[in-house]
Amino acid sequence: MTTRIEKRFAERKAEGRAVFVTFTMAGDPDYATSLALAKALPKAGADVIELGMPFTDPMADGVAIQAAGLRALAGGQTLIKTLQMVRDFRADNNDTPIVLMGYYNPIYIYGVDKFLVNAKEAGVDGLIVVDLPPEEDVELCLPALKAGLNFIRLATPTTDDKRLPAVLNNTSGFVYYVSIAGITGSAAPDATKVSAAVARIKRHTDLPVAVGFGVRNAESARAIAAGADGVVVGSALIDVLRGTLDAEGKAGPNTVKAVTDMVADIAQGVRSAR
Repeated sequence: MTTRIEKRFAERKAEGRAVFVTFTMAGDPDYATSLALAKALPKAGADVIELGMPFTDPMADGVAIQAAGLRALAGGQTLIKTLQMVRDFRADNNDTPIVLMGYYNPIYIYGVDKFLVNAKEAGVDGLIVVDLPPEEDVELCLPALKAGLNFIRLATPTTDDKRLPAVLNNTSGFVYYVSIAGITGSAAPDATKVSAAVARIKRHTDLPVAVGFGVRNAESARAIAAGADGVVVGSALIDVLRGTLDAEGKAGPNTVKAVTDMVADIAQGVRSAR
């Protein structure tokens, strides 16, 4: 059975353009604002929505996403509430793919089998769990695939040709290429190097390759989209959101609009790449 993720990448490929993936943190800065933002993202130009699962020790994340996770946790966000947010999103959007991205600990505590059943029922399409290597596929990857969820793996500039087949094994939906060595939001990617890296990955797999980490505006998104199947933007959106919060970290009247305005701008960059 084709998942929403696979369908969306196929649709955009047929249209001759890259997929635009947005990342926001579930519950940042509060449940209602986060849900309103998620619901507004597709109209602004997001093709796939990644929702972060807040966690207390996000080792792969830069300052912006770490802070977003802490704001969400302070606001009472839990994995149960994140799944509820997906249900609430699905109440009026059954087409946009949703990927949950985060770390294994909250899923382990929740219970893998229970989580996969609840995630599928809620309308989740895929998972990115950054701290589970291929050697641990039996923990979550294989059960997720059996449950009908895409399990999306990260490849990095340091993933050489010897390691790549292991990374790609059991990966589905798309491959997430981390364009820089380091944490999220820490540097700008070199479009030429990224294009070469995407081509190398594609020699090993038929899966689409989406590129993230360091894409911060329409110009950089356009450059990356020219040589990739998808572009992921997260830290830049979270920075804009943070800039709208008051001194106590509460959302303002412009919070959702400020983020969706940036999404619309970057979406234009992605769409004009080819």
